Amino acid sequence: MLIPADPVNAFVDYPDVPVANAPSGPLAGLTFGVKDIFDVAGYPTGAGNPLKRAESGVKVKNAALVQAALDAGARFVGKTHTAELAFSIDGRNVHYGTPVNPADPRRVPGGSSSGSAAAVAAGLVDFALGSDTGGSIRGPASFCGIVGLRPTHGRLSLDGCLPLAASYDTPGWFTRDAATYLRVAEALLGADAAGPPLTRLLYSSDGFALLDPPERDALAEGVRRAEKVLGRSAPVTLAPEGLAAWADVYRTLQGYEAWKEHGPWLSSRDARLGPQTATRFGVAAKVTAGEAEAAAVKRAAIRSRVRGLLGADGVLVQPSMAGPGMILDAPESQFEAFRMRSMALNCTAGHAGLPQISLPLGMVDGAPLGLSLIGPAGRDQALVALAARIMA
Repeated sequence: MLIPADPVNAFVDYPDVPVANAPSGPLAGLTFGVKDIFDVAGYPTGAGNPLKRAESGVKVKNAALVQAALDAGARFVGKTHTAELAFSIDGRNVHYGTPVNPADPRRVPGGSSSGSAAAVAAGLVDFALGSDTGGSIRGPASFCGIVGLRPTHGRLSLDGCLPLAASYDTPGWFTRDAATYLRVAEALLGADAAGPPLTRLLYSSDGFALLDPPERDALAEGVRRAEKVLGRSAPVTLAPEGLAAWADVYRTLQGYEAWKEHGPWLSSRDARLGPQTATRFGVAAKVTAGEAEAAAVKRAAIRSRVRGLLGADGVLVQPSMAGPGMILDAPESQFEAFRMRSMALNCTAGHAGLPQISLPLGMVDGAPLGLSLIGPAGRDQALVALAARIMA
């Protein structure tokens, strides 16, 4: 890493290789880190796994989003830890250690973009690139008390980035405040799709029902702040069949795509996966093509429903995660139960391909809990600008 110290184990221990950036631009003066699933010239792409790192070789070309940040004048300072093969929402890594959550060191930092979130929350960089398939930006942002956006699916290039489940994968980034987030968004996202102002606030009744009462109470003031900007919210039930059913659709499709992407490599090598990663790939390997096809039909219906509810001017408010980050030494059964509840929240934007931003607007037991806004497709900049108004 090209900074003096890393007290939170956010950065991978690669030899330091400077990477050229433009001498001026909209992000000049800002430093950034890069999740170790994006290629950076002069570095391997290890993806949180020692064998993947050993086989990677040194890359000669930057990933598209890395290059865009460099071209805008930002200065690269190092590659950040990721949960193994980007398949986690808690951020633990048995090979390289789990990054410390600067907001509450008792708790996990969130995954799989754990190192990027920890680096930003600790003030080691101004922003850091990550990725989100099932919550890997929204979760760490919520757990670490920072800002993170899952952009509209397909809005930003994933060229030079290790896939997990292509129909859900999205790149993004973290900052400590909404004003800096808007600055980076203006440099990286490009112009929004045309559309009216975002003026209609919807309240996810079934999303908030997944929280325990203290957690709902912790987000109540954040909801009130959103209502001061957009007006009183209208309660909606997203999933008449239940959000757990939507999460099942996500698990099926993500598992099928993840095994299709990584299964041949895993089957031909002794990759020595950590226990949680091995369990998830073991489940993924059993998903059949027929099950995936049926799930894709259900996803299309979910996508139509969610986009129909939002229309061109709607914003959905919901919790970012099912609670604050889990205590590091909690039983594995509790981690899995938390993962299932959080997946039921996070699958909505993923199924619909919509932008979702997590804002640090709640605290529970001394730990952060994010409040999320989901906006119409292609209106990412407008959603970030709205978030900045709410944060202000």
